[in-house]
Amino acid sequence: MIVDPRMGLRIISREVRTVLLLMAAWDFVVVVLFQVFHQEWMEQPSLPVPLIGSALALFMGFRSTSAYARWWEGRTLWGSITNNCRSFGRQAGTLLGDRHDLMYAIAAYPHALRMALGKLDASEDINRLLPASMREAIVGYRNQPNAILYQIGLGVAEEVRKKNIDGAVHGQIDRILSDLANAQGGLERIRNTPLPMQFSVLPRVLVNIFCIVLPLSMVQTLEWITPLGSSLVGCLFLVLDKSASDLQEPFANTLHALPMATMARTIEIDVLQPTGDPTAPALQTVNGVQS
Repeated sequence: MIVDPRMGLRIISREVRTVLLLMAAWDFVVVVLFQVFHQEWMEQPSLPVPLIGSALALFMGFRSTSAYARWWEGRTLWGSITNNCRSFGRQAGTLLGDRHDLMYAIAAYPHALRMALGKLDASEDINRLLPASMREAIVGYRNQPNAILYQIGLGVAEEVRKKNIDGAVHGQIDRILSDLANAQGGLERIRNTPLPMQFSVLPRVLVNIFCIVLPLSMVQTLEWITPLGSSLVGCLFLVLDKSASDLQEPFANTLHALPMATMARTIEIDVLQPTGDPTAPALQTVNGVQS
């Protein structure tokens, strides 16, 4: 995720630069055809581009809102994951009698979750944190984050029986695991339900068509400065399309996705520091981007 506004402007400019240059070249071709070669077909009444542009802007605005809603919901659910992992780590260390293996297991859980959501390789972090017995127990499970929660639940139940812990305390701890499972389900819903084609593919097609038609309607009025005016308007729509395209997949391996590795490492440090064991360092922002 881009956290430095200056770096964000550079990245977005670099991403739309090629398309913007192609659009400016097309604008120049249109001006030359109109001003130098006096093409008669270009002297016909222009299309109602302002009306088309207004309708397209409303459509792009709705699409951007939908994409940002997916991104923000993903961030909200990761916030729930963070809070519940911290709560479980605290209770595993206090109410369950300092069960460090369960604390390490819950620290491994967000790494397994980010690997399942983004199809990224977090096996090194999982193997480093997850107790060996649990690693063996979850082999072959399709949903490994859920399998980790199940193994943690078994460990909690074992500790409750062994120490005759009050059932209300057991229920309180189990409720945290249920909240984690609910948040995970919400994240999986976002991953498994992409935006419909009408909001993911169609807008880019419409923007490209609009940028092609735009100089044809402006050249009769702007003449030689058509490339400037057309490029400014086209750049606005290109940036809207690119921004929505980046936000609609919050778990993808891009610069605009949620910083799942950073959040998972933060959870790991917060949960394991009370054990007194050395923890891995926090991930640093690199060139204005959190991974």
